[in-house]
Amino acid sequence: MTYVIAEPCVDVMDRACVEECPVDCIYEGSRSLYIHPDECVDCGACEPVCPVEAIFYEDDVPDEWAQYTADNADFFSGVLPGCGEPVGSPGGAAKIGPVPADAPVVAARPERDTVA
Repeated sequence: MTYVIAEPCVDVMDRACVEECPVDCIYEGSRSLYIHPDECVDCGACEPVCPVEAIFYEDDVPDEWAQYTADNADFFSGVLPGCGEPVGSPGGAAKIGPVPADAPVVAARPERDTVA
């Protein structure tokens, strides 16, 4: 089991969770953040600091965002657009920095209007 970042993070990416993560398992895509399912130690430190309440324990992801569980895993296991190979398990987000792509569900979403 792991934590999952769902729709509220798309086009927001506050990154408070990244600062709180003790194992550096939250990776940055173009439009969303992703928690590595094999690197996450299930500590839950990320969940309460998320200002948009986008982080859920895998079993608690709301039905309306259930597709984000597989999409989160696909970010690491699939070949993302413009990338020659899967992100895989590099052992920490800081090692690779931002990834200039997103998993399929996030990539297919229309961009959120961020102008208030």
